[in-house]
Amino acid sequence: MSLKILYFAGLKEKLGMPGESIDLPADVATVGALRDWLVGQGRAALGTAKNLRCAVNQDMAKLDAAIKDGDEIAFFPPVTGG
Repeated sequence: MSLKILYFAGLKEKLGMPGESIDLPADVATVGALRDWLVGQGRAALGTAKNLRCAVNQDMAKLDAAIKDGDEIAFFPPVTGG
């Protein structure tokens, strides 16, 4: 399964990249499993981010949301404005 992953705000800074395209093993089927797999691949900032938000194809999603080939997954910390 191929996905496009986007990182925003502090995650982008900590990981040193705005995103990446990846090929996943077949057993990674949810956003949460993707996050855990990415942490195991050296993206530790995803595992330590508090109140991590995510979106699948630009729709807000929870960690139990299903993912499929070709999806765009975005991870970002909560943002406040003023």
